[in-house]
Amino acid sequence: MRILQICPKPPRPAIDGGCIAIDNITKGLLKQGHSVKVLSICTHKHPYVESAISAEYKAATDIESIFVDTKLNFVDAFSNLITRDSYNISRFFSADFDMKLAKVLKAEPFDVIHIESLFMTPYISTIRRCTDAKIILRSHNLEFKIWTRMALVSANPPRRAYLKLLAHRLKQYELKIINQVDGLAAISVEDAGNYSKLGCRVPIITIPFGLDLIEYQTDNHYTFNPKLFHLGAMDWMPNIEGVNWFLKEAWGEILQDFPDLRLHLAGKSSENFKMKGELRNVTVDGQIPESKTYMRDHGPMIVPLLSGGGMRIKIIEGMALGKVIISTTIGAEGINVTDGKNILIADTPKQFREKITLLHENPSLGERISLEARKFIEAEYDYAVLAGNLANFYSQLRAQNINIHS
Repeated sequence: MRILQICPKPPRPAIDGGCIAIDNITKGLLKQGHSVKVLSICTHKHPYVESAISAEYKAATDIESIFVDTKLNFVDAFSNLITRDSYNISRFFSADFDMKLAKVLKAEPFDVIHIESLFMTPYISTIRRCTDAKIILRSHNLEFKIWTRMALVSANPPRRAYLKLLAHRLKQYELKIINQVDGLAAISVEDAGNYSKLGCRVPIITIPFGLDLIEYQTDNHYTFNPKLFHLGAMDWMPNIEGVNWFLKEAWGEILQDFPDLRLHLAGKSSENFKMKGELRNVTVDGQIPESKTYMRDHGPMIVPLLSGGGMRIKIIEGMALGKVIISTTIGAEGINVTDGKNILIADTPKQFREKITLLHENPSLGERISLEARKFIEAEYDYAVLAGNLANFYSQLRAQNINIHS
């Protein structure tokens, strides 16, 4: 099949989990023998770095990227309050990208248009105008759910009210858009179920985040490492709020029991993260060049998310490397993990302290969780298998002649 993959950021360089998720779909489809062209937006957060893209990848994908200014603009944000549009979505629409998309669609026939994330759905009307190809939305998150949860945990009344408004606008947009595509590829079983409850009438498949496991080798040797770490983009509000909560509510008491522990914070924009007050044994490592090496060199991964949705890709990567992960229930959402078997779940400061105590006092527990985590990923998250499932979904949709959009 000939597939056009439309992306809200360049998949390479893979500077965050979203990039990796997009790139592994591309790699998996190419491995299945399909033709994939990548057309992406690039932004100030995710620039198009041509030197980071190999000649082989360029030849295989004919990748092209158009700059779109998605920076928050208070004038536009205020205007959207009046027009009742979703500002989260409208920031990603660009006349330049729209014209480029139309040009690509008119120049070459495609069987499938694969849209990565809700943020690229404003271009559906252009796609419908230029091609009869099937449109599949790859949903990375149920977006309004993220903002609803952020509103719930916000302590600032005006901010909470604004977040609720954004969540409401997003929900209305998602309800409208999910039946304008031909198929939906949800990232988790939970998200697929939620889309159905919201009234999605198009076929849905669950395609979780997949990994090329060859790139995630582990020696299966576990020892307790006192260097705990959090790895995530610190320009994403749920990460910022979760880390601040963990530092304020849990870290001090954990250090009372284990004064030799250290917490390392790393990921995109983490160098700009402002900790509140002087905190002992906390190191901000900033954006790191290679996440797999960083994970191997540190101990348990801490994922203290209080809001968010979809699937935390860094948890999947950590489990593939045999890391012991201590996460909130929300942090591990969308991943069919089992507390005490292949992950540790903690939703309160006391529970985080208890789980760290368990690991510290029972090395065999950490070893068992490490081995089970790797086995779980091998069984559920092989990118080539998942890409094959996605390609079969494409074929089924193309075989259907019913058009619910007419």
